[in-house]
Amino acid sequence: MKRTTMGRGARIGGMLAIFAAGWLAGAVSQRSAEAQLGELGKGAMEKAGEGGGALGSAAKLGTSISDMQTHLDALQKNVETLKGIKSALGG
Repeated sequence: MKRTTMGRGARIGGMLAIFAAGWLAGAVSQRSAEAQLGELGKGAMEKAGEGGGALGSAAKLGTSISDMQTHLDALQKNVETLKGIKSALGG
């Protein structure tokens, strides 16, 4: 009885250790979800958007989201610049 309980506990502990190691490795090497389509992908999305239908709508949405992300990145740079100016002026 005692031997089977210890064996079961060791198996459960081993599975938990493997899970924890995988989770830790995944958390450390987590990458940001950023599309890297470039000009080639943008051209393909625009061409698909002209087609119409569900695929065309999805392509237009993807292009719009990509454009919004570009604008948000530029706005974030502007906000950081303004914060730097404000701190330089003593505010």
